[in-house]
Amino acid sequence: MKLPDNVLRGLTDVTVSVQVRISPDQATPYFIYGIGNSAGTAGNGYLFTTGNAYRSAIATGNWSTEQTVSAGRNLARGVWKTLTYTLGGGTAVLYEDGVEVARRTGVTTTPAMIGGGTTTANHIGRSVYSGDRHLKGAVRDFRLYDRAVTAAEAHDLGFVPVEEKARRDLAAVDLGDLSAVTANLTLPVTGPYGSAITWQSSDEAHVTAQGVVTRPAAGSDPATVTLTATAADQTRTFEVTVRPELTDSEKVAEAAAALTVWDADDIRGNVTLPTEGLHGTDVSWKSTKKKIITETGEVTRPAHGAEPERLTLTATVRSGEEQTKRRFDVTVTPKPEEQAYEGYLFGYFTGEGTATGEQVYFAASQGNDALKWDELNKGNPVLTSSLGDKGVRDPFIIRSPEGDKFYLIATDLKMHGNGNWDLVQRKGSRYVEVWESTDLVNWGQQRHVRVSPETAGNTWAPEAYYDESIGAYVVFWASKVYAADDPEHTGSTYNKMLYATTRDFRTFSEPQVWVDPGYSVIDSTVIKHGDEYYRFTKDERNNTSTTPCSKFILAEKSTELRDTSYDFVADCIGKGSIRQGEGPTVFKSNTEDRWYLFIDEFGGRGYVPFETTDLASGQWTLSTDYSLPSRPRHGTVLPVTKAELDRVRAAFP
Repeated sequence: MKLPDNVLRGLTDVTVSVQVRISPDQATPYFIYGIGNSAGTAGNGYLFTTGNAYRSAIATGNWSTEQTVSAGRNLARGVWKTLTYTLGGGTAVLYEDGVEVARRTGVTTTPAMIGGGTTTANHIGRSVYSGDRHLKGAVRDFRLYDRAVTAAEAHDLGFVPVEEKARRDLAAVDLGDLSAVTANLTLPVTGPYGSAITWQSSDEAHVTAQGVVTRPAAGSDPATVTLTATAADQTRTFEVTVRPELTDSEKVAEAAAALTVWDADDIRGNVTLPTEGLHGTDVSWKSTKKKIITETGEVTRPAHGAEPERLTLTATVRSGEEQTKRRFDVTVTPKPEEQAYEGYLFGYFTGEGTATGEQVYFAASQGNDALKWDELNKGNPVLTSSLGDKGVRDPFIIRSPEGDKFYLIATDLKMHGNGNWDLVQRKGSRYVEVWESTDLVNWGQQRHVRVSPETAGNTWAPEAYYDESIGAYVVFWASKVYAADDPEHTGSTYNKMLYATTRDFRTFSEPQVWVDPGYSVIDSTVIKHGDEYYRFTKDERNNTSTTPCSKFILAEKSTELRDTSYDFVADCIGKGSIRQGEGPTVFKSNTEDRWYLFIDEFGGRGYVPFETTDLASGQWTLSTDYSLPSRPRHGTVLPVTKAELDRVRAAFP
C-alpha cells in the first residue's frame, strides 16, 4: 500500500504502530513498512520495521547509516502481533504486543532529516531496497503519530489479555462443513493469537480428540459427536455428524454420477474412459460405434469434409452385487484439412522482475522467418493466471496429433516480490496450469491440475510430447523429490525429471522418474526426427572446473520417448556464445532441413537462437541477424499455418 509522500516532513519525534501476521513462508529480507526514499536499487534515507530479527531502524542514507533498535530475535510467524516503534528525544523504543522489548538511546537522526523532509517511497508491505521481498501476510490498524507515544499508550495499543486472545482464537477455528463428515478432521492446536487449543470428544468411537473419524457401518444411522475446544478458560463446541459407510447401492450411484466424458460434443482425440470409479468401484464401457470410439477410448475421426459421427458410450459401474449404468451421447468431429506451416507462434514469459512478467506472452514470426518476431497484444500478457500461485512461467504449447487442438501448460510459480528459490523447491506447487484451445485465440478456462506426488517440492517447466505407441501425451517436468519420511521436505535432494501420461490434460497417470543422472537436471524438451527422439536438458549443477558443462544444455537421443537411458549426443551446448543457459525450446524450420534451438540466457539476454542442419551431430551455431521479442524467457515456438498466424495477429495486435 502506497502511503502519502512527505509524511515525515518536519517531525522530530515519531511513532509507528501496526498489527501484522507474517506468513510462515515469508522470504527474507523484507520490510513490514518502509518510509523514505530509494536511489537505484538501494534505500536512501528511511524508517522501517522488519520481523527478522525484530528490529526498527532510521537512516539518512543506505544501510550503513542505520541507527537500529532490535529485540535480537525473530518474530513469531502465523500469529497476530502489534509492533510499535517510538522515537523521541533521541531515544528509540520497540514494543511487542504493548510490552517494551528493546531500547536505544543516543539516536541522532530525526524523521525530518530523511530526504530533507521529502519522502516518496512510503509503503506498507514493501522495502525501499528493490531486491528485498514484499511482505507476505496480513496487516491492519497501521498508525503513524507525530510524537512518541507513552509506554502506557503503547501498552493500550498492543496488549491483549490472555482471555481475549483465547476468545479470538476459538472464534477463528473453522472446521468446515460438519453435517456429513466422511474423513478425518484437522483440529488446530494453536490459534492466530498464539493460544494453545485442546480438544475433547463426546464419542471417541467415531471422532477422537485428534480428529480421527471412524464411520458407522453401512446401513446404520449417522453418528452425532460433540467436539469441545478449550483455550485458557474459554470453550467452544462443534456438532459433528459422521456419515455411515456407503452401501454398495449408494457407492455405484455416486460413482456413476461422478463420471465425465470430457468434450462430449466435440471430441478431437482419444478420450479417457476410467476403469475405476469413486469409492473403488469397477467401471466398464460399451460403445455403439466401436470403429469410431473403442471401449478403451481410442478415437478414429471421420475424414475431412465428412459429417460428424454421433454415438453413445455406456458405463457400467459395479460394487459387490450392485451395478448401475450411465449413458453419454457424444460427437466425434471430422479431421481438419491438412495445411502447410507458414509461420511460427512464440509463447513465453518475461521474468520475475516485473509484476506482470510471470504470465503468458505471445509473439508472431514474420512469415516463415524463424528469427524475426513481432510482439503481440501490444506487449501485454495474453493469458494471466488466477489460480495457484497466480503466476505462470515456462509456458509450453503443444498441437494435437491431428492438428486442430492445442494445449498450453505452464509452471505454477510467482517469484516477483517474494521469491525464495530454496523455499519454492521444498514447499512449492505440485500443480501445473493448463489452458486448451482449438484456434490459438480462445483459450477457455484455466485448469489447476495436480501432477506431482506428495514427496515433490516443486513442479517446474512442464512440457509434453505425443507418444503414438500409447495414444497419449507424455508430460514431463522437473521436481525435487524428498524422502517419504521427510514430510516437511527439510532434507537434501536434487531436481530430476518426472513424467506422467494423459489423453486430455485433466487425468494423469502416477508420475515416474524419467531423467536422474545422480545430480540436478531441469528443463527437458524433445523433438522427433526420423525414428529418433532428441532430448535437450539443462545441467543444473554449479559450474566448476570439474563440471565445465554445468548451467548449459545436454543433448541425448533414443528411439523410445519414455526410455530412461538416452544415448549421449553433445553437452556444453551454448557455451562460448552465452554465459549460461536454460529453458531450451527446439523446433524444425518450415521450409528446409534446419532446426532451431532457442536457449534462455537467464540473468542475461533471455532467449538466444542457435541452429543446425544435423541434429545427430550435436553441433549448434549461434544464429545471426535475428530480432526476438524484447524480454523472452523460457517458452515455446510452435509452427503454425498461415490462417492460424493471421488469426492470432488479428486477435492480439
